[in-house]
Amino acid sequence: MKYQGLFEPITIGKLEIKNRYAMAPMGPLGLGDCEGGWNERGIEYYTRRAKGGIGLIITGVTFSDTEVEKPSFPNTPNSTYNPVQFVRTSREMTERVHAYGSKIFLQMSGGFGRVTIPTNLGEFPPVSASPIPHRWLDKTCRPLTKEEIRGIVESFGKGAYNAKRAGFDGVEIHAVHEGYLIDQFAISFFNQRTDEYGGSLENRLRFAKEIREEIAKTCGWDFPVAMRFSLKSMVKDFREGALPGEEFEEKGRDIEEGIEAAKLLEKYGYDALDVDAGTYDAWWWNHPPMYMEKAPYKEFAKITKEHVNIPVIMAGRVDNPDTAIDCLNNDICDMISLGRPTLADPDIVNKIRRNELSQIRPCISCQEGCMGRIQTYSLINCAVNPQCGKEKLNAFNPICKKKKVLVVGGGVAGCEAARVLAERGHEPVLFEATGRLGGNLIPGGAPAFKEDDIALAKWYEDEMTRLGVEVHLNTKATEKEILDKQYDAVILATGSRPKMFSLGDDDKVYSAEQVLLGEKDPGNNVVVVGGGLVGCELALDLAQKGKNCTIVEALDKLMAVNGPICSANKEMLEKLIPFNGIDVVTSAKVTEYKDGVLKAAVADGTKEIKADSVVLCVGYASENTLYNQYKNDVDEIYLLGDARHVSNIMYGIWDAFEVANNI
Repeated sequence: MKYQGLFEPITIGKLEIKNRYAMAPMGPLGLGDCEGGWNERGIEYYTRRAKGGIGLIITGVTFSDTEVEKPSFPNTPNSTYNPVQFVRTSREMTERVHAYGSKIFLQMSGGFGRVTIPTNLGEFPPVSASPIPHRWLDKTCRPLTKEEIRGIVESFGKGAYNAKRAGFDGVEIHAVHEGYLIDQFAISFFNQRTDEYGGSLENRLRFAKEIREEIAKTCGWDFPVAMRFSLKSMVKDFREGALPGEEFEEKGRDIEEGIEAAKLLEKYGYDALDVDAGTYDAWWWNHPPMYMEKAPYKEFAKITKEHVNIPVIMAGRVDNPDTAIDCLNNDICDMISLGRPTLADPDIVNKIRRNELSQIRPCISCQEGCMGRIQTYSLINCAVNPQCGKEKLNAFNPICKKKKVLVVGGGVAGCEAARVLAERGHEPVLFEATGRLGGNLIPGGAPAFKEDDIALAKWYEDEMTRLGVEVHLNTKATEKEILDKQYDAVILATGSRPKMFSLGDDDKVYSAEQVLLGEKDPGNNVVVVGGGLVGCELALDLAQKGKNCTIVEALDKLMAVNGPICSANKEMLEKLIPFNGIDVVTSAKVTEYKDGVLKAAVADGTKEIKADSVVLCVGYASENTLYNQYKNDVDEIYLLGDARHVSNIMYGIWDAFEVANNI
């Protein structure tokens, strides 16, 4: 087996795990019931990942404390609130997970403190180690009393005991990591206490130490306890994080102190360290977007492993098994933790074991279905996998009668529709006007940091071949095909076209697609009109290629519409714009482009910007001509993707799945 080392067993404490893959903890919002247990979605969600071959599942964050942060996370399990319900529903889940040979840890949180999501805070004042600023709100946190600390510690013991009763194989503590409450005690920048929980590193880690000891009291020292651990904080100041490659003064935990903290955590009895870097002030580190390199924690995991004798788990975009095996072989870590890749494809581990890499549906690190929806809708899903978090609800529907279905358009909506139809046993026939499947994934994936968009397009190509879908490239569907009675249904996913308008010298006014595909040379001085996601990513790509870029945006800030965008992605991109020398002009309306000068109306008059070219990134218009022409002539006809409503990759895929799964 090519990746044999990834499938060797490993022990955490005295617990043997069948392979070196863990499922990274991702917030289980929407997977709990209102009584403190798991709902059917949650049980199906984790069981499906166990079936896919994961050695160790670490659940998303759950709670044991019911007093200090009463609003907690909505619709997530709590291991002490209602022990009977928690144990009953957890036992159902752990028994099913164990049936596949997987182990499962319950991740337990000490609380959010200054990083509580505002919608979950309610009227309660935020808490922390000290009176420090809240991460999101203009509020000052209330310091925890020693009695409250003790209460939280005791709740960990009770919660872990209930987890053990419920069949969990261990727990992971959340965390001396990411700037959550226990981390706020551990970091001197956040902790200004003068009692035994402040001052020296040992005092600041006392909270974590007492938690480990309390769990040993209730569960015994043989019950495995891992710690989620950020070696370095990447904090420049309150609400100010550092970018990769940026020189800065660390205000949080630096590497030297991180090493000492790791040694102490091992001394206190923690059985494994689940390593990353960052805090909420530098959130893109803990939840790396596509703008972050793959496997960004390698340096931090290796340093940690060099100084402890317990297993080191490493997450962070390690979806490539070649990278994963290199990390094991070079003593960077002992286990690989996959979060988002297991959402995109729950079978990723089994596919790696079988060396079926081309069949792995790639995560594109957009974070729209996972972190974006957690933040906005308190529900975890996946942009490229409509079945994630809805495993039973969105199971493939059996068919009673095979249908032949015409699919017009080979973008994500058309490809997803054809894939689902074929999986269910229908016969899709796909027509694509260009020479390649993928639609907007192709220009969108042109920047180096968007490589996974191209990988998704390639995956759809491979799926069409695997499923035997008849595909006609460089072929426009016409009235002949659409009205052909051999087709029982017609799906039109004809996409969209970029909005363009005249500025004067239009020979040098291009669309983003023309520039990204290399059809037009924008020159060295480029003005990008439109500061949405497309415009900002285009400007970043051009700047990284050495171009001088200016973004002109009509609104008063960048990326103000078409949300929700995950905060990690949006905030990192906002920081990368000035970091890469890109000028930004907001509240400006472009009026004319002539003789190499773009004019824009601003509040105090007219601004002139020298430009070799102007690239318009002002949105897209639906291409629905065929649908409007034939919608009353076909008995079963559907309009999907941008042709129906200009949106993003996620909704194009989701809508296509919904329709194709019900034909």
